[in-house]
Amino acid sequence: MKIPRRDLEHVLKLELALALYQRGILAMGPARRLANISKREFLGELGKRKIERHYTVEDLEEDVAFAKGSL
Repeated sequence: MKIPRRDLEHVLKLELALALYQRGILAMGPARRLANISKREFLGELGKRKIERHYTVEDLEEDVAFAKGSL
């Protein structure tokens, strides 16, 4: 698969973020920030690749903050 030069950085960051998340090295928040994508987009990428979701305390705190309107 040939990746256009203009997309290379984004694709590499996304793949790195997904790999680090899958290995449990990064939680979802830091992984999606590394990839520079929304939570919805990150969840979509996990689904496409059949990567199991890990729900951490950080994820819970982020969800609570979002629900309170502070994100």
